[in-house]
Amino acid sequence: MGGRRRRARPPEGEFDAVIDSVGHDGRGVARVDGKATFIHGALPGEQVKFRYLQRRRNHDEGQVVSVISASPDRVEPRCAHYGVCGGCSLQHLDSAAQVSAKQGVLLDNFRQIGRVAPDSILPPLVNDEPWGYRRKARLGVKNVTRKEKVLVGFRERGSSYVADLARCEVLHPRVGTLLPALSALIESLSINNRVPQIEMAMDDDRCVLILRLLEPLSGEDEQALNRFQQTNDVVFYLQPGGPDSVVPLSAEVDLRYALPDYDVTLSFLPGDFTQVNTEINRKMVARALDLLDPQPDDQVLDLFCGIGNFTLPIARSANAVVGVEGDAGLVERARANAERNGLHNATFYTADLYGELQAEPWMKQRFNKVLLDPPRSGALQVLPYLSVMGVQRIVYVSCYPGTLARDAGELVGKYGYRLVSAGVMDMFPHTAHVESIALFEKG
Repeated sequence: MGGRRRRARPPEGEFDAVIDSVGHDGRGVARVDGKATFIHGALPGEQVKFRYLQRRRNHDEGQVVSVISASPDRVEPRCAHYGVCGGCSLQHLDSAAQVSAKQGVLLDNFRQIGRVAPDSILPPLVNDEPWGYRRKARLGVKNVTRKEKVLVGFRERGSSYVADLARCEVLHPRVGTLLPALSALIESLSINNRVPQIEMAMDDDRCVLILRLLEPLSGEDEQALNRFQQTNDVVFYLQPGGPDSVVPLSAEVDLRYALPDYDVTLSFLPGDFTQVNTEINRKMVARALDLLDPQPDDQVLDLFCGIGNFTLPIARSANAVVGVEGDAGLVERARANAERNGLHNATFYTADLYGELQAEPWMKQRFNKVLLDPPRSGALQVLPYLSVMGVQRIVYVSCYPGTLARDAGELVGKYGYRLVSAGVMDMFPHTAHVESIALFEKG
């Protein structure tokens, strides 16, 4: 008689561990009785006592109970909710050490996954102020009867529950200090158990909050929202259905952010993808263009171009640039941004970059330089086309080091490129998220 294998109950009590390294998710890694054990709240070089959370076939998971011998890089977390809220995982590690750990994760991925190594390591891009940086976020909302309140915030670590937050230290203060007020507002609505999510989107000045609605608002609800947005300098949008259903509660706003070094301003809709960290985005664009080095005779291809974050700055220097993106709405915004900025050498196309591209009109052109900025899944499907196009230089911006390393292995091993340089960009301080950039050259 068959049946599910019952998962072994973790042993009770406290156990000793010496931490060897930090994992890709920010947990300390130790070997306990010869088995890899990932321990929340532990840092490399520390001796800790921990309790088991789960035991698995290939590894175990634990939580620090006490630190016997602390790392010199250990710091006191700024957030009162750290360890419960899942929004951050590295607040107990000094900011400079966080960046060093992320650089280590990137290089480990290159070595273990791609079997490659960059000729040189780029200096990391970091925030001048690593707090209050997030201008894009998705917050959970839950009416919790036993707490007699509505909770607004990130999910608890390893749980679907919404964390009970008084404030958030990584969200921009316009929202990070507003969580209790938002909680009280949602609680006052007639549909306070039918608002599961708030999405935050900020430009250089304004703050939009998109309320996901499972039922329509009453007239009194709309009045309450209008009073709140006037008092707290935010703008509410409503999402009664899918992403295309987003509409303003009252007046629509034109969200914009500037890239001053290139005399470029980009408009976007509240639901569009934009980078969460304005300061790092500006530094990232400058780093990408420095590596790409667009010249007046260059033909540049920008794949996964979004609203033109890299495309328009490239257009300031290159002969011509073609941006390609799978989302038709983002392409429409990119074209409008090019027109608004007076850039007539930037052309945009909509295409599924994970599909067959041979028949695409831009595939008939030749490009000597390419910028790649794919999602987490990487750019593996487009790599075969680059060498055929005659591309000599590739700048690859990545939000996931595993797929960058995989694609680097392909570019070097199969298509004859050289990994010239690579480094990290601390787009998400106090989290284990690793944003990186790499330069490849032919031959």
